[in-house]
Amino acid sequence: MTSTLNQRIQQFYDASSGLWEQTWGEHMHHGYYGADGTQKKERRQAQIDLIEELLHWAGIQQAENILDVGCGIGGSTLYLAKKFQATATGITLSPVQANRATQRAKDAGLASDSSAAQSASAQFLVADALKMPFADHSFDFIWSLESGEHMPTKEKFLQECYRVLKPGGKFLFVTWCHRPTEQQPLTADEQKHLADIYRVYCLPYVISLPEYEAIARSLSFQSIRTADWSTAVAPFWDVVIDSAITPSAIFGLLQSGWGTIQAALSLGLMQRGYQRGLIRFGLLYGEK
Repeated sequence: MTSTLNQRIQQFYDASSGLWEQTWGEHMHHGYYGADGTQKKERRQAQIDLIEELLHWAGIQQAENILDVGCGIGGSTLYLAKKFQATATGITLSPVQANRATQRAKDAGLASDSSAAQSASAQFLVADALKMPFADHSFDFIWSLESGEHMPTKEKFLQECYRVLKPGGKFLFVTWCHRPTEQQPLTADEQKHLADIYRVYCLPYVISLPEYEAIARSLSFQSIRTADWSTAVAPFWDVVIDSAITPSAIFGLLQSGWGTIQAALSLGLMQRGYQRGLIRFGLLYGEK
């Protein structure tokens, strides 16, 4: 199952990443619209603001060796490398994404193989987050922004992050969740809604934020904190839907294949998921 899922994820992002960059830019994640979700701002600024707000929430003020798990085309990786003047590594299942991110690093003068002396650099690898090609205790900061939802085994993913984190290192994990179910199990209609999202976006399943917290505690993460920022990011989908109906976006969709078209036609699934309180934007911070 894992290899088939990985192939689907790879093919989805191989096909869609170029269009996303052309239409929406280098950051393949939500934007931040204020704690109450009412701030009006340009979408790309909202995406930068999300990165900064997350770092502030987690208290991340410095980093030397960063791992970005699920790096896309390197938007966050390069931003963090420059901000902290750090060495950053991004991993993705998509060769198209890794190649584009590597080119963007070169264009920004941040390629790890650059001959110029530099304090900030970035490299990108095609790698499975459940079997990372890194030694134990390799990174002092692990950043995972909206990739956990793709992981077929949530426990194994967090276990791998814990393994490659240095003692004293910091882990900031942000992912799509479903609502907590301690008080009320998911209804049949909610389960169908989630299944439709899973099918379109190549997700095996999502879990609730309290379930992630329980996994983190079982792995001995320390100083664990969680937060639900659903209200702050939900307006992002309204903006994406509006921008998806421009002539250039439609033309790009027609060239990107059925999987990308289906995802674009299904943007409303996420929008409605937030509206009904089913989809949640979960944050988890921990230390080793």
